[in-house]
Amino acid sequence: MNISFFIQPKIDVAYLYEDYSLRQGLEKMKYYGYTAIPVLSKENKYLGTISEGDFLWRICNFGKKEITEKSPQVLEDLKISDMSFRRKYPSVKIDTTMEELLDKAMNQNFVPVVDDRDIFIGIVTRKDVIRYFISLNKK
Repeated sequence: MNISFFIQPKIDVAYLYEDYSLRQGLEKMKYYGYTAIPVLSKENKYLGTISEGDFLWRICNFGKKEITEKSPQVLEDLKISDMSFRRKYPSVKIDTTMEELLDKAMNQNFVPVVDDRDIFIGIVTRKDVIRYFISLNKK
C-alpha cells in the first residue's frame, strides 16, 4: 500500500517556521488544539517537531524575575529556532512501507512526510495508520 493515500497535504496541516516567535508558535498551537507541530525552514524543509513540553521547558529555563517582568517581550524576542525541539521525530519519504510507517507512528501522533529534497509535503496521522491495520485484520 502506498502511503500517499493517507497523507494530509501541507496545505491542510498547521506548521511553524523556524523564525516564528515563541508567542506565534504558542498561539498557533492553541488555535489548532495541537500538542505537537512540525517546524519548517524558510525553504520548507522539515526541521523537526516541537511540542507543548518543549515550549514549557524553554520558558521554565528563564529566571522567575525575567518571566514575571518581561514575559510578553520574552515570548516575542525568542524564536522557534532558539529552542531545542524534538528533532528525534523522524520524517519518512513517500515510498515508505506501511510497516515502517507503523513503526514511526508508535512513538508520535503524526509522521511528517518529505520529498527527496527533504521538502515537507504533509503528515500521516497515527489514527490513519491504526485504521489501515485494523481494516487488514477485518478481511
